[in-house]
Amino acid sequence: MRTAFIGAVEGSAVALEALARAGMAPGLVVTLPPEAAHRHSDYVDLTPLARDCGSALLFTTDVNAPPVIEALRAFDTDLALVIGWSQICGPAFRASARIGAVGFHPAPLPRMRGRAVIPWTILLGETTTAASLFWLDEGVDSGPLLLQESIDVAENETARTLYIKQTGALARMLPKAVELVRAGTAPRIEQDHARATYCAKRTSEDGRIDWRLPASSALRLIRAVGDPYPGAFTAYKMRKLIIDAAEPFSDSHRFIGLPGQVVSDTPCGFVVRCGDTGCLHVTAWRLDGEAHRPRLHAKLGVEAS
Repeated sequence: MRTAFIGAVEGSAVALEALARAGMAPGLVVTLPPEAAHRHSDYVDLTPLARDCGSALLFTTDVNAPPVIEALRAFDTDLALVIGWSQICGPAFRASARIGAVGFHPAPLPRMRGRAVIPWTILLGETTTAASLFWLDEGVDSGPLLLQESIDVAENETARTLYIKQTGALARMLPKAVELVRAGTAPRIEQDHARATYCAKRTSEDGRIDWRLPASSALRLIRAVGDPYPGAFTAYKMRKLIIDAAEPFSDSHRFIGLPGQVVSDTPCGFVVRCGDTGCLHVTAWRLDGEAHRPRLHAKLGVEAS
């Protein structure tokens, strides 16, 4: 079976490595060129992996472009695996693979179709989620399910820890899915479209912290949009200060101040007053574009929230 692989992010690299370990390396890898890395905060250059796999390599910024479709047809593609590619695959792309095209979505489809699913999972306080492999159709994450694996979401889950759980599930599922397709026994379980929900796109600006909200809400945002995403941030002396990690502060009741005010320093960080009676202990931070951690003795940018 001739398999083409399309992807450009960390999860794509994990999936490609899993296929290689299982002796299922794709014959063709389609990916973004390095100069388009800005499209994804979790971009990974798949060139070294593709070469190690002995795969032919094709760079593109549009999988629906005629040169890509022609390459897939010339490769005589049986199965296309779209793992980490944020673009709707049109009818010509889907038709270029004899058996069909399979996509990956880090959600319990039919729930949570759409964009920025890992941040939304944490922001919504979900306690369980799933990793889903599905057959691409004309919709968005709406095709029949091939495989799905449940995932528990911890109370203190971060974007990074949930990303690792999702890519771990992907690495387990994908070789199994390819083998099912090869054997002609791959499921095509129709989704219950009446249960579908849709996640809106998020931008880096959506990571702005509103210190007037309760401490629990600010902390949830910090956990949801951090690495590998752009991160939660606030304003500090006309600069963007990115908050990478924080925790509830047990002595919040001892401090009186305004929302966004740094009310205390600690040996490993600083304490910020929030809109309720709570405070957050910030333990990892940086100015945008810089590696060092400034000491803060001022009110943070609630005006920017």
